[in-house]
Amino acid sequence: MSATIQINRIEKSKIDSVDFNNLPFGSVFSDHMLTCTFKDGKWQDPVIEPFAPISLSPAAKIFHYGQSIFEGMKAYKDTDGNTLLFRPLDNCRRLNKSAERLVIPQIPEDVFMDGLKELLKVDEAWIPTNEGSSLYIRPFMFATGNGFHASPANEYKLLICTAPSGAYFAGKVKVLIEEKYARAANGGVGFAKAGGNYAAQFYPTQLAIEKGYNQVIWTDDNTHEYIEEAGAMNIFVRINDTLITSPTSDRILDGITRKSIIQIAKDKNIDVEVRKISVSEVINAAQKGNLKEMFGAGTAAVISPIAGFGYKEVDYDLPELKQPFAATLKKAITDIQTNKAEDPYGWRVLVK
Repeated sequence: MSATIQINRIEKSKIDSVDFNNLPFGSVFSDHMLTCTFKDGKWQDPVIEPFAPISLSPAAKIFHYGQSIFEGMKAYKDTDGNTLLFRPLDNCRRLNKSAERLVIPQIPEDVFMDGLKELLKVDEAWIPTNEGSSLYIRPFMFATGNGFHASPANEYKLLICTAPSGAYFAGKVKVLIEEKYARAANGGVGFAKAGGNYAAQFYPTQLAIEKGYNQVIWTDDNTHEYIEEAGAMNIFVRINDTLITSPTSDRILDGITRKSIIQIAKDKNIDVEVRKISVSEVINAAQKGNLKEMFGAGTAAVISPIAGFGYKEVDYDLPELKQPFAATLKKAITDIQTNKAEDPYGWRVLVK
C-alpha cells in the first residue's frame, strides 16, 4: 500500500543562484529532500521538506557502528520536457539488499518509488537539460537509534537528496593496479553499497594519487592476482575484440550500469565474457598489443575510459582507437536514458 506523502515546500527557492552551465558533480543541492523514519517497528509516512541540516544524538549508532548504506541514481529531461529515470527499481532492490546485509529494515518498494517520483515533481526545475548533465539522486539509509552497545539500532532514517550535476569525469584516467590493499573480502560487505566500503578505499587511493595516478584497480583480497573493480566502479577489459568483466560476488558490486553494458554489448554482437581476469593476462595482452581498452562503469560517470595503468613500477599505455567500445556503449546507454533512442529493455521510467 502506498504511503501518504506530506510536502512542506521551501519558502524561497535558491535555484536562481545556480549556474546550470557550470555545474560541479554532487555539490550543489536542490531545494528539497525526502525523509522517512523507521520507528516502533515500521516505516512511517515520508515527508518532503526543504534541504537542511539534520539533528542527531551523539549516541546515534551510525556514529559508532557504521550502519549506513546508499545508492546512486540519475533523473533526466528529454526534449519534450519529460522527467525520466533509468532502472530505478534495480536501485531500490539493491538498496534493500544492502540493508539486509547491514541489518537495516528494508524500505517497501512502493514507498521508495512513490516518494522519489513526488520529490522529482516538486524539484522538477532542478533537472538540468544541458548535454551531459543530469539530476544526481542520492538515497541513503542510516541508524539513528541511540546506544553505545554493539547491536543493530531500533530506529533508522531514509533520506533522498538530489544534486544537479555536470559530468563526473573529464577525460581519461590513469590507474594503478593494487598489489597490497583489498577493497573487500569473501563473506564481507563488498557487494553492498555500505559507506564503510568507500571510506576504506580512500587511503590506498590517496597513495596511488601521490604516485601520479587517478584511481586504483582493485585486485582480489587473497592473492592479488585477479582484477575486480576500478575505483568505485565495475571494470571492463577489451582484449582484441572481446569484452571481459569480472563476475559479481561477495566482493564485487552488482552494478546497474554494468548489467546494462553487458546486455547492450551482446545485442550489438560484441563478444562478452563474464569471468575472472588475471593481472598477468592483462599485462601479457598489453605487451603483445592485444589490450585495446579498459574502462570503469558506474552511475556517476556511466563509462570512464582508462588511458593507461601502472603495475610493479611499470606503466602501460592503452591505444587511441577511432571507434572504441566505450564510446559506442556509453552513447547507447545515455541515448536510452535521455529518450533519444528506443528502449527495448523497459529500463526507462517516465515520472508522471
